Amino acid sequence: MAKYRLVLLRHGEGAWTKENRFCSWVDQKLSSDGIKEAQNCGKHLKALGFEFDLVFTSVLSRSIQTAWLILEEMGQEWVPIQSSWRLNERHYGALIGLNRAEMALNHGEEQVKIWRRSYDVTPPPISESHPYYEEIYNDRRYKCSDVSQDSLPKAESLKDVLDRLLPYWNEKIVPELKSGKMILISAHGNSSRALLKHVEGISDEDIINVTLPTGVPILLELDENLHPLGPHQFLGDQEAIQAAIKKVEDQGKVKSAEK
Repeated sequence: MAKYRLVLLRHGEGAWTKENRFCSWVDQKLSSDGIKEAQNCGKHLKALGFEFDLVFTSVLSRSIQTAWLILEEMGQEWVPIQSSWRLNERHYGALIGLNRAEMALNHGEEQVKIWRRSYDVTPPPISESHPYYEEIYNDRRYKCSDVSQDSLPKAESLKDVLDRLLPYWNEKIVPELKSGKMILISAHGNSSRALLKHVEGISDEDIINVTLPTGVPILLELDENLHPLGPHQFLGDQEAIQAAIKKVEDQGKVKSAEK
């Protein structure tokens, strides 16, 4: 019997996800398909009888918008939401805005997979000349974060994401979980992967093969020590989920016509 239960998910499809670009810290709304994914997620969680007490999101719109849509579908719009940059997507540095398939054509699929999925490889840092530098670092949402703007990352490995996420997990989320609250975390592909790595003890080598589709809720059942009672569970039609996972994995591959 689980002592604690937690639902974690990667936000619905964003506009740049559809364009197969590294979105990272550039603020994007959900695409029309992403809106439907979030709404369907909410419908499914409602049908399963979930009742949330608290929601955590990043400070990026696609994460927050997903949470709003889920709560609306569940009739739980009143549930409090707390947002932190520590749940943001991984900072992809100089890769931000680039097309993954074009990167695979230019640098090879294996290199792109390493940049996207490895644990401790950091992409080249973003520079002040980058077309999205000013948009990110002059954004007002980071002026009220718990670190100075000078201390915000310029590029991150998955290890870096876990390092900045863990204090928030331990100091903010865990106490709420242990108080008996049912929690939803609407985050991103890499912040969710980092949290899964920590909670489930996934090895540095195996995390490269963990892929999360957009808009699919993940159930974690934990014991009194916050250890998992089993592997995480994707909630929903399993065949459709596997197809969605393959779609994400294929984003970093050269398109057939280009091979």
